[in-house]
Amino acid sequence: MSTITTPDGVEIFYKDWGPKTAQPIMFHHGWPLSSDDWDAQMLFFLAQGYRVIAHDRRGHGRSTQVSDGHDMDHYAADAAAVVQHLDLRNAVHIGHSTGGGEVARYVARHGEPQGRVAKAVLVSAVPPLMVKTESNPGGTPIEVFDGFRKALADNRAQFFLDVAAGPFYGFNRDGAKVSQGVINNWWRQGMIGGAKAHYEGIKAFSETDQTEDLKAISVPTLVMHGDDDQIVPIDDASRLSVKLLKNGTLKVYPGFPHGMLTTHADVINADLLAFIKS
Repeated sequence: MSTITTPDGVEIFYKDWGPKTAQPIMFHHGWPLSSDDWDAQMLFFLAQGYRVIAHDRRGHGRSTQVSDGHDMDHYAADAAAVVQHLDLRNAVHIGHSTGGGEVARYVARHGEPQGRVAKAVLVSAVPPLMVKTESNPGGTPIEVFDGFRKALADNRAQFFLDVAAGPFYGFNRDGAKVSQGVINNWWRQGMIGGAKAHYEGIKAFSETDQTEDLKAISVPTLVMHGDDDQIVPIDDASRLSVKLLKNGTLKVYPGFPHGMLTTHADVINADLLAFIKS
């Protein structure tokens, strides 16, 4: 397996496919998944001639199940360690859900200051802030995330099955075309990771205010979101994010769920390719 070791001793697993001379596209996965969640995108862009990279976040997938560092600062620093190890330049960084938060922090604090980033994409992403606060009255109440934590601690296997079979892909909607394979694959990815990383990751994706990260990003940034996202509601995320970005564009997908990069990969891939080529 290909791994790098971060300055604080964490082994991060990564995939690096395609010509080393081609423009790199780096993918950042959502909670509680792994780089495998990007299979449909990585194979598509590999066929288009790009170099494609994806890593497993610390505590997730095949990376080390460490006790500490399950926060957006460490997520971004770990991504930066992979980028520096591979010496990626002129890269496009694409993040889904929690991975979108990772991209925002990475680009703002590491990628742009180092001159390594060409463009960014936030897909169904958590920024600027998910949880409801006095300054974010439209956010999701903390009790919802407390419920996630309890469900995970009580029976992580069942909780992950329920999320995948229900709201994540919109399989709980009337008329939805349910894929048992997609459900099983989500569950498989989740259960490979560590329970502590997943438990603490809930705080990371829900309570991290990324307003300043978004304001700091100047590269062209595409913000993609389905308007039937039951996990990260579009009005509390992408519609606010695009207003904070210096060079952001919002593309809304009517009826698409949170996991649209899987359920509607053909549409998402085509739009990603058009943005990267633009």
